[in-house]
Amino acid sequence: MMLFGKISWQLCGLRKLPWSCDSRYFWGWLNAVFNKVDRERIKEVGPERAASEWLLRCGAMVRYHGQERWQKDYNNLPTGPLDKYKIQAIDATDSCIMNIGFDHLEGLQHVEKIRLCKCHYIEDDCLERISQLENLQKSLLEMEIISCGNVTDKGIIALQKLRNLRYLLLSDLPGIREKENLVKIFKALLPYLELKLDLKQNNNHQ
Repeated sequence: MMLFGKISWQLCGLRKLPWSCDSRYFWGWLNAVFNKVDRERIKEVGPERAASEWLLRCGAMVRYHGQERWQKDYNNLPTGPLDKYKIQAIDATDSCIMNIGFDHLEGLQHVEKIRLCKCHYIEDDCLERISQLENLQKSLLEMEIISCGNVTDKGIIALQKLRNLRYLLLSDLPGIREKENLVKIFKALLPYLELKLDLKQNNNHQ
C-alpha cells in the first residue's frame, strides 16, 4: 500500500504536464483506477480511512476534526483506532477525483466543507451524487465550486437537497447559463444559504 501511495503521488505531479491525444486516454484510464471503490478495503480499515486514501491518492487533501493541519501526504496518513480520525473538510483542488469514486463518501458522517477547484473530471453526476448522500445532506455546511468546466446548471440545482448548506461559492463556471434561475431556486428552497456568485462572460457577472 505504501509503494502504491508513492507511485500515485508521483503520477499526480505528472498529470500537470501538457496532454497529447494519446496521453489523455492513458490518464483517463489511470485516474479511473485511482477512483475505483474497494469494498473490502472499506470493511478492513473503515470508511474514514478508505475515503482518506482515495482522496489523497487522487491528489486531494483532507482535514480531520480537532486538527488545523491539512493532510496531503498519502504515506503519512495517521494510524490508530479506526474511529479516531473523522474527515471534517475536503479540498480537491487540482485533483483527479471522478464520479466512480464518490461512493467512498457514503460512510462519512462529519464532513462539513467540500472545495472543488480546477477538477477536470467533476461533472453534474458528481454533484448529484453528493446531494443524494443522506449523511452529507445532514453534515455539509459549506461548498466551493471553482473552475470546473464540466459543471452546468443541472448539477448546481441538485445541491438544493443539501438542506443544511449555509455557504455556496460558485466561481468561473462557464457551463452555468441561468444564474438568475439558480438564485431563485436556492432562495426559495434554502433560505438560510449564503450564495456567492462570481460567474463571468455570458453568465451576467455579478
